[in-house]
Amino acid sequence: MKYAVMLLIFVPVVFAAPKAAQADFDNLVDRYFDDYFHYNPTLGTTAGFHQYDSQLEDYALATIAARIRSLQHFLAGFERFPATGLAPETAADREVVVHSIRSQLLELEILRAWEKNPDKYSSGIASSVFVIMSRTFAPPDERLKSVIARERLATRLLGQARANLRNPPRFYTEVAIEQLPGVIQFFKNDVPTAFKAVTDRVLLDQFHESNQGAIEALSEYHRFLRNDLLPKSKGDFRIGGENYAKKLLYDEMVDTPLDKLLEVGYQSLRQNQQALRETASKIDPKRATREILEALEKDHPSADQLLQTFRDVLGELRDFIVQHKIVTLPSMMPPVLEESPPFDRALTTASMDTPGPYEKVAKEAFFNVTLPERDWSRERIEEHLASFNRGTIISTAVHEVYPGHYTQFLWVQNAPSKVRKLISGDTNSEGWAHYTEQMMLDEGYGNGDLKLRMRQIQDALLRNARYIVGIEMHTAKMTFEQGVDFFVKEGYQTHTLALIETKRGTSDPTYLYYTLGKLEILKLREDYRKMRGAKFSLLEFHNQFLAQGAPPIKIVRRSMLGNDSPAL
Repeated sequence: MKYAVMLLIFVPVVFAAPKAAQADFDNLVDRYFDDYFHYNPTLGTTAGFHQYDSQLEDYALATIAARIRSLQHFLAGFERFPATGLAPETAADREVVVHSIRSQLLELEILRAWEKNPDKYSSGIASSVFVIMSRTFAPPDERLKSVIARERLATRLLGQARANLRNPPRFYTEVAIEQLPGVIQFFKNDVPTAFKAVTDRVLLDQFHESNQGAIEALSEYHRFLRNDLLPKSKGDFRIGGENYAKKLLYDEMVDTPLDKLLEVGYQSLRQNQQALRETASKIDPKRATREILEALEKDHPSADQLLQTFRDVLGELRDFIVQHKIVTLPSMMPPVLEESPPFDRALTTASMDTPGPYEKVAKEAFFNVTLPERDWSRERIEEHLASFNRGTIISTAVHEVYPGHYTQFLWVQNAPSKVRKLISGDTNSEGWAHYTEQMMLDEGYGNGDLKLRMRQIQDALLRNARYIVGIEMHTAKMTFEQGVDFFVKEGYQTHTLALIETKRGTSDPTYLYYTLGKLEILKLREDYRKMRGAKFSLLEFHNQFLAQGAPPIKIVRRSMLGNDSPAL
């Protein structure tokens, strides 16, 4: 479908009496998400709406303009909708949608990743195919037809990329170039393997043609990035303080001034640095902190045992959560553990890939772990495995699965509204996952093992460094090189990881949401404890928190505390 020729007819929104307000609001929400997934079909598939499976994102300038007009129309509709007459939770949903639309408009009109980030296109194509092949929501033949349809649109999308990209930051182009060999191999090897059960000769011939076409288009795009775009990639990745504050407000409903946020971030950093030194001294007072950390990095499984080690840890974590009444697990079925997909390996060591809240058939969730590549040097393999030492394996398993992202996903399936199921805040989802890393050890997991605590604190320092580097780089107070140095010296990270993390910060400016969300949740827990008094229990707090879905924490605070008291 060519969205550029679509005619949008805007009809003024007229609201009925308060008693019908809920139905009117639900209708507006339905129309909004129909439009949203029309322009974001890959996310539609991910959410479980499979009418979008044969479509691919369209970044023609006319389509972008139409999308902006549509968002402005829906923003006006939600802003005009009278909050009075709505239940408190629905009124909160209205706020969530309004902020989400403003975030999208900021991205499309001001930040303009579609004009600056070449990886958005190539990795986007791989992701659009991956969500079709990764889950068996339909028979292989039917899903292969959707893959063919999306692959046939890949050439168009990469042509739009070449037309749209204007002086991107060099880091963006370098990351795209680094990712593309894995993306191409994904289409050469992984996609055909996923559909090896298909026997329809006509369909297979069509697939061979579309798949080869996608490979050739991506290969040409790779050459274009290396030979043409990279020499011209001299743009500034920094978004500036004003846009940073807007992005944080629209994405997370956080309106704390940036200087105050930096003050909070540095305070948390210093506290964790002190805790790291004190823990190291308890382990061995005669050795330097960094020396102990380096020794801990050597305690890791071999590459061929990495996935099995994670499986064993996941079982232990699940049992501990149940026995110690940490949080209710809606399902005892663990996620499928597997290697990270090729297009997601350059900047990610581990991640959760969960089915959408409206997926009715394929309910599998995947815990992805990035294994060493076969062509890596021995030194690079060892460095990669050092990042999966025993302590980090545990904190990663906690963060991604029990009781982190996967557990929250299980709760989101029963979130109270469509808005809560489909819109989330990173301070909530990533904040929750990061919060659980510390909380599990606080509650006794690991039996007070100081080595586990030291690794947990080091992971917290990594998030502290993201917090500070993101703000400082994007407000021009820190160069890229100073960001790398900050991760190493202040965050106690290796230079290789520091380089990856700083690169990520150029295109993910508000990745402070890990630490920011954790701090907001800790304050909410303390405020909730004071309100509940003797009736407080950690199980109740966690269940109440997760029952809200994953909106910005301001919304959760209001629901749990009944007020808009400060989140920090």
